[in-house]
Amino acid sequence: MRAPWVIVCLWGAFALGWLIFAQFNKKANRSAPGLRRIWQLRVAILIAALVLLWYRRHGGARGLGSAGHLLALHGGAAVQWLGVGLSLIGIGFAFWARVHIGRNWGIPMSLRQDHELVTSGPYAYVRHPIYTGIMLAQIGSALAVGVVWLVAFAIAFVYFVFSARTEEKMMVAQFPAAYPAYRHRTKMLIPFVF
Repeated sequence: MRAPWVIVCLWGAFALGWLIFAQFNKKANRSAPGLRRIWQLRVAILIAALVLLWYRRHGGARGLGSAGHLLALHGGAAVQWLGVGLSLIGIGFAFWARVHIGRNWGIPMSLRQDHELVTSGPYAYVRHPIYTGIMLAQIGSALAVGVVWLVAFAIAFVYFVFSARTEEKMMVAQFPAAYPAYRHRTKMLIPFVF
């Protein structure tokens, strides 16, 4: 099996797993203002990503000549399989975080009824490990498939920082004593860095 097809399978498994896990969440308690607009933005990003992938798959990159060559980020089979490995680690880390947070998980910028503060497992390394895992998987996908995934990474990074900051305001309000201490000892998205 070629590396790009493994990437497609990994992301398909990720999406399917997420849909299954979502059936077991606690009920929503509250969401950040403007969440409807965020969902509209997500749909627009998804449509744009699908159009770019379709364009690349159906020869659009070849028609661009030397500019099309820039869409292929990988440097050969070894780099592609390194990308598959990074994607697998990233998706695995996101799943570990999703399983560990359990029924407290919700769509970004929302809290669940009887929400609990989870600071163990992957949450001991970063405050938003699902975001971290997704971004690592996107970097790996860029190595395995092409530069389109770096565009997805850049968009996700901006969105995840915005989401994380919004969620953290909600968590400080929900856990005024415990969350500031947790935030002080743990990085947001990149262990030991940011």
